[in-house]
Amino acid sequence: MMYIRVNITREKQSIDKLVDELIKNTDPSTGAVSVFVGFVKGLIDNRNVYKLIYDAYEPYASKSLENIAREEAEKYGLKGVIIIHRVGELVPGEPTIYIIVGAKSRHEAFTGIRDILERVKHESYIYKLEIRDDGEYWVLGDGKRIKRLRRQSS
Repeated sequence: MMYIRVNITREKQSIDKLVDELIKNTDPSTGAVSVFVGFVKGLIDNRNVYKLIYDAYEPYASKSLENIAREEAEKYGLKGVIIIHRVGELVPGEPTIYIIVGAKSRHEAFTGIRDILERVKHESYIYKLEIRDDGEYWVLGDGKRIKRLRRQSS
């Protein structure tokens, strides 16, 4: 039995509740759970970050998260995957993404969670605008930043 749940939300999550949910919904052979929580950084390239604005292109975002979770679960034999991605305006120190993975052993859990995160960053139809003291930047999945240009009104 493989458990998959994905969600895009504005709400902060409880890690304990997510781990409990995963354990309750996977089979007794689950022997390892890995948890990844990403946070808004307050400093990037020696520049102050004021906030990140996340936006999702629905319905593609949820479907892509579900596909990523299912494909990586099958690839690594994971027992369960939960991916929760936040949207909206988030300030430094706030969590942005939660990934919880259950597996038979730690090797599958660690490898699976790493690959899930990398795919979410590149494939999820979730967009990130970084507001810093030196301007606004679109952040790509590989970490590259593209300065947001403002159009001049005529």
